[in-house]
Amino acid sequence: MNEVLKEQFLIDKLSDDQQSVIADMNTYINDSIVRKQHAVAIIQGAAGTGKSVVLMQLVRQYMTDKHYKTALVVNHPELYKAYQDMAKDFSGLNPRDIRRPTALINDAQKNNHKYDVIFVDEAHLLYSKSEPYAHYRGKNQLTDLINLAKIVVVVYDFKQVFQSKMYWSQELLIDTIGNHPHKQFNMDFQYRMIASDAQVDWMDKLTAQKPITPFPNNSHFEFEVFSTAGALYEKIKVKNKNFGLSRVVATSGFPRIDGRHNVEMDSFSLPWDEWDPQRTHWAKRESSITQVGTIYTLQGFDLNYVGMIIGPSFGYDAKTDSMTIIPEKYSHKEIFKKRQDLQFTSAQYKEFIANVLNVLIKRGKYGLYLTAYDDALRERLLALQRDN
Repeated sequence: MNEVLKEQFLIDKLSDDQQSVIADMNTYINDSIVRKQHAVAIIQGAAGTGKSVVLMQLVRQYMTDKHYKTALVVNHPELYKAYQDMAKDFSGLNPRDIRRPTALINDAQKNNHKYDVIFVDEAHLLYSKSEPYAHYRGKNQLTDLINLAKIVVVVYDFKQVFQSKMYWSQELLIDTIGNHPHKQFNMDFQYRMIASDAQVDWMDKLTAQKPITPFPNNSHFEFEVFSTAGALYEKIKVKNKNFGLSRVVATSGFPRIDGRHNVEMDSFSLPWDEWDPQRTHWAKRESSITQVGTIYTLQGFDLNYVGMIIGPSFGYDAKTDSMTIIPEKYSHKEIFKKRQDLQFTSAQYKEFIANVLNVLIKRGKYGLYLTAYDDALRERLLALQRDN
């Protein structure tokens, strides 16, 4: 198995908390299989809390046991590639049982397939509405999956919701489950980053538009604000050469210049990440050091170091001393699509945009390097660093 994927998803030594969650879930899964009640087990936690590690332990346990009819679904193309890659080294696991949700639902409904357990990673990416363009004509993918299985095990992080067609909240999740039995398993300890709780809290407050404070210097996690994106990129290239898995990422909103839709700022100019039909996921491809990563290629993955360019849709308010969100400058319009069944407020759209930034700045295990397109925001972050 690729060592990068093994280190992220199949760690050898689980924490006591992870072992406890797995033991409790095993009891709930087995009881639900016997009772045949279309139950739901919810693994909930913030980015980096080891949700996928717990899920993959359960996947390895149940999906290699021929006594169970099982499937693993994920609606993230890069994560789907990673799971397909790992499946080759799972004795007894058929890669064909790892599916995108639309493909599994359409196939199961057509052929009347039923399952004992369906595992769903990044379940906040399930469609909560019909999406005919993506060949999904149901009303809610979770509802369809519940009807296909004795129990569905779903991984949710409501802070990773960033599109209206994939909108989820705690209330919508419970409404969707309805009268079916369900149990929630919470995970709240940060495993991805070596950052302290105070440093993670700083990231959360920044994206929540709270007053900006100096970054706490109380762990070995590396943090630096750069005056230019060009200097930030040079730092990331050095880290990538020495440690690997170091990439530049950015949020949407960069204007087209001379027909180019690149991320362009000071001396920095690189294209966005590109979809590639090859099986190797974006973060693992060496060529991606010359591209800029987004939520669509990095959600669910670890990097060693991340260089974050905060895009034009984020500004600075001196009166509140906080970062602001400017939705009209966010160029990826998929985020704003209207729905007939739900109405979104301006605050909710801002929350979608904030969630994108929050997920991206937490990709790096060992360090975060930061700059901002907005002059005032960048200068404020630099001033705090000088005074720290």
